Amino acid sequence: MTTLRPFWQERLEQAWRQAPIAWLAGVRRSGKTTLAQSLGKERALYINCDLPAAEEMVRDPALFFRQCDRPVVVFDEIHQLRDPSRVLKIAADEFPRLRVLATGSSTLAASRKFSDSLTGRKRLLHLVPVLTGELAAFGVTLQKRLYHGGLPPALLAAEKEPAFYREWLDSFFARDIQRLFAFRDINKFNALFEYVLRQSGGQLEVARTASALGVSRPTVESHLRALEITKALTLVRPFHGGGSAELVRQPKAYAFDTGFVSFAHGWDPLRPADRGLLWEHLVVEAFQAQWPDEPVRYWRDKAGREVDFVRPRGRDTVDTYECKWNPEAFEADALKVFREAYPKGKNFLLSPISGPAYAKRVQGLELTVCGLEALD
Repeated sequence: MTTLRPFWQERLEQAWRQAPIAWLAGVRRSGKTTLAQSLGKERALYINCDLPAAEEMVRDPALFFRQCDRPVVVFDEIHQLRDPSRVLKIAADEFPRLRVLATGSSTLAASRKFSDSLTGRKRLLHLVPVLTGELAAFGVTLQKRLYHGGLPPALLAAEKEPAFYREWLDSFFARDIQRLFAFRDINKFNALFEYVLRQSGGQLEVARTASALGVSRPTVESHLRALEITKALTLVRPFHGGGSAELVRQPKAYAFDTGFVSFAHGWDPLRPADRGLLWEHLVVEAFQAQWPDEPVRYWRDKAGREVDFVRPRGRDTVDTYECKWNPEAFEADALKVFREAYPKGKNFLLSPISGPAYAKRVQGLELTVCGLEALD
């Protein structure tokens, strides 16, 4: 069985070369089930843990795995099982040649059912919405990806349907947030989520958010943590090397999908001015796909000068990544200040260009102009 997402198939095989269990996390409707089923019935035994029969099948995990006649077992939505960590631990410890794919909308730590962290037995994959390098396989344009977002059902729809986004938000609360965190007030949670969507790409201040929504600071903090755990939100924290003028605490918030950001803003249709912000979101997703074990960072000083993203590459070496829809419009004032403090590292200007990467000199600084497919 083929898939439109070979990048993720290769990442899955790579994870299995390192550990017997691959944990595939990602938001609802991001394509986890489709990717799991693309392994094929001859190779993988697929278990839908939403079905009551799944619990009975694995009541005796050792017996279940002993009778399995395929090299791979898939547990889709494994958190629905009564004791998922026990099932996975037995698979890894007693059947080391078996490979397991477990999917869920959050990390293992999100559920109290996972009493065992499975240290050393698993690798985490964060399935993000459709990447720019996957657009050709889906037969859609970058413009549509920005507007509809990267969840496959929305991306492949002929028109952008507001009902899809509203129904997704309600389902996300009922099936993920409420079950994992026991939050009761869907209106309060969705109000915060939509506020975050409208602020996405900018700095997020907890106190200001609490004041704007009329809720307590602890409520905002617990809801933001839930959004982070379930992969619906990425908090990009500042990079700092000890300089007194650098920001050290204030994160920037990036929601998981451009379709929901444009939906929350009411951008219909997109204007040229909207594309730059949404492009930044695609860059964040590309970083998460390419370097899943590295947190995304940005840099800003107290004078307001900012470098979009930075990536430490070793002692005293930091690469920079600036995002511009139009590379001709880039100005290097902030980057020059950054390089005075951190002179070692490469500079990249990420733009939706067609064709190979090329070198460009701006205000005395050398940059590589490239698309997201050139990241390595």
